[in-house]
Amino acid sequence: MTVPERDNDAAPSPVPAISVLKRRADFLAAARARRQPTAGFLLQARRRPPADDEVAIRVGFTASKKIGNAVTRNRAKRRLRALARDVLPGMARPGWDYVLVARPDATVARDFAALRGDLERALAAVHAPRPARP
Repeated sequence: MTVPERDNDAAPSPVPAISVLKRRADFLAAARARRQPTAGFLLQARRRPPADDEVAIRVGFTASKKIGNAVTRNRAKRRLRALARDVLPGMARPGWDYVLVARPDATVARDFAALRGDLERALAAVHAPRPARP
Protein backbone atom coordinates (compact mmCIF):
# COMPACT_ATOMS: atom_id res chain seq x y z
CA MET A 1 0.00 0.00 0.00
CA THR A 2 1.44 3.35 -0.98
CA VAL A 3 1.03 6.59 0.89
CA PRO A 4 -0.25 9.47 -1.24
CA GLU A 5 2.19 12.33 -1.60
CA ARG A 6 1.40 15.63 0.06
CA ASP A 7 1.31 18.91 -1.75
CA ASN A 8 4.13 20.81 -0.03
CA ASP A 9 3.35 24.01 -1.94
CA ALA A 10 0.18 24.63 0.09
CA ALA A 11 0.70 27.05 2.96
CA PRO A 12 -0.32 25.76 6.37
CA SER A 13 -3.40 27.41 7.81
CA PRO A 14 -2.60 30.00 10.49
CA VAL A 15 -4.54 28.30 13.28
CA PRO A 16 -3.32 29.44 16.70
CA ALA A 17 -2.35 26.80 19.19
CA ILE A 18 -4.96 25.75 21.74
CA SER A 19 -3.72 24.99 25.22
CA VAL A 20 -5.57 23.85 28.34
CA LEU A 21 -6.00 25.98 31.44
CA LYS A 22 -4.66 24.26 34.53
CA ARG A 23 -4.10 26.93 37.18
CA ARG A 24 -6.94 27.85 39.54
CA ALA A 25 -6.09 31.54 39.18
CA ASP A 26 -6.81 31.37 35.44
CA PHE A 27 -10.23 29.81 36.09
CA LEU A 28 -11.05 32.46 38.70
CA ALA A 29 -10.01 35.26 36.34
CA ALA A 30 -12.28 33.86 33.62
CA ALA A 31 -15.14 33.62 36.12
CA ARG A 32 -14.85 37.36 36.79
CA ALA A 33 -14.95 38.22 33.07
CA ARG A 34 -17.62 37.88 30.38
CA ARG A 35 -20.26 35.16 30.69
CA GLN A 36 -22.57 33.84 28.01
CA PRO A 37 -25.16 31.29 29.15
CA THR A 38 -26.48 28.73 26.69
CA ALA A 39 -28.89 25.84 27.00
CA GLY A 40 -26.07 23.28 27.13
CA PHE A 41 -23.32 25.01 29.12
CA LEU A 42 -21.99 28.33 30.36
CA LEU A 43 -19.17 30.05 28.47
CA GLN A 44 -16.81 32.30 30.40
CA ALA A 45 -14.32 34.30 28.37
CA ARG A 46 -11.64 36.86 29.09
CA ARG A 47 -9.00 38.65 27.15
CA ARG A 48 -5.60 38.21 28.73
CA PRO A 49 -3.62 41.34 29.58
CA PRO A 50 -1.36 42.63 26.80
CA ALA A 51 1.67 41.90 29.00
CA ASP A 52 1.10 38.23 28.20
CA ASP A 53 2.78 38.00 24.82
CA GLU A 54 1.38 34.52 24.32
CA VAL A 55 -1.07 34.43 21.43
CA ALA A 56 -2.38 30.94 22.06
CA ILE A 57 -6.03 30.26 22.71
CA ARG A 58 -6.46 28.75 26.16
CA VAL A 59 -9.50 26.72 27.19
CA GLY A 60 -10.63 25.12 30.44
CA PHE A 61 -13.45 22.76 31.36
CA THR A 62 -15.45 22.54 34.58
CA ALA A 63 -18.05 20.05 35.75
CA SER A 64 -19.07 20.31 39.41
CA LYS A 65 -20.69 17.61 41.50
CA LYS A 66 -24.07 19.15 40.62
CA ILE A 67 -23.65 17.45 37.24
CA GLY A 68 -23.78 13.99 38.77
CA ASN A 69 -21.44 11.19 39.69
CA ALA A 70 -17.89 10.86 38.37
CA VAL A 71 -18.97 8.98 35.25
CA THR A 72 -21.43 11.72 34.30
CA ARG A 73 -18.95 14.52 35.05
CA ASN A 74 -16.27 12.86 32.93
CA ARG A 75 -18.72 12.35 30.07
CA ALA A 76 -19.73 16.02 30.23
CA LYS A 77 -16.08 17.12 30.13
CA ARG A 78 -15.32 14.76 27.22
CA ARG A 79 -18.20 16.27 25.25
CA LEU A 80 -17.03 19.81 26.03
CA ARG A 81 -13.46 18.95 24.97
CA ALA A 82 -14.70 17.51 21.66
CA LEU A 83 -16.84 20.60 21.16
CA ALA A 84 -13.87 22.89 21.78
CA ARG A 85 -11.71 20.93 19.31
CA ASP A 86 -14.40 21.36 16.63
CA VAL A 87 -15.36 25.00 17.07
CA LEU A 88 -12.58 26.99 18.76
CA PRO A 89 -9.91 26.81 16.02
CA GLY A 90 -12.22 28.63 13.63
CA MET A 91 -14.00 31.10 15.91
CA ALA A 92 -11.87 31.78 19.00
CA ARG A 93 -9.49 34.70 19.19
CA PRO A 94 -5.80 34.49 20.06
CA GLY A 95 -4.94 35.95 23.43
CA TRP A 96 -8.24 34.90 25.02
CA ASP A 97 -9.09 32.38 27.74
CA TYR A 98 -12.32 30.39 27.53
CA VAL A 99 -13.91 28.20 30.21
CA LEU A 100 -16.80 25.88 29.38
CA VAL A 101 -18.88 25.04 32.45
CA ALA A 102 -21.12 21.97 32.21
CA ARG A 103 -24.81 22.23 33.15
CA PRO A 104 -26.74 19.53 34.99
CA ASP A 105 -28.56 17.17 32.59
CA ALA A 106 -28.14 19.51 29.60
CA THR A 107 -24.46 18.99 28.70
CA VAL A 108 -24.71 15.21 28.69
CA ALA A 109 -28.22 14.85 27.21
CA ARG A 110 -28.22 17.63 24.60
CA ASP A 111 -27.61 16.74 20.97
CA PHE A 112 -24.00 17.44 19.92
CA ALA A 113 -25.08 19.52 16.91
CA ALA A 114 -27.14 21.71 19.24
CA LEU A 115 -24.15 22.08 21.57
CA ARG A 116 -22.03 23.15 18.60
CA GLY A 117 -24.60 25.77 17.65
CA ASP A 118 -24.70 26.95 21.27
CA LEU A 119 -20.92 27.45 21.32
CA GLU A 120 -20.89 29.26 17.98
CA ARG A 121 -23.62 31.67 19.12
CA ALA A 122 -21.95 32.17 22.51
CA LEU A 123 -18.58 33.00 20.92
CA ALA A 124 -20.25 35.45 18.53
CA ALA A 125 -22.02 37.14 21.46
CA VAL A 126 -18.86 37.33 23.58
CA HIS A 127 -16.87 38.91 20.76
CA ALA A 128 -19.62 41.27 19.61
CA PRO A 129 -18.88 44.96 20.12
CA ARG A 130 -20.16 46.11 23.49
CA PRO A 131 -22.03 49.39 23.88
CA ALA A 132 -20.16 52.13 25.70
CA ARG A 133 -21.03 52.51 29.37
CA PRO A 134 -22.34 55.94 30.45
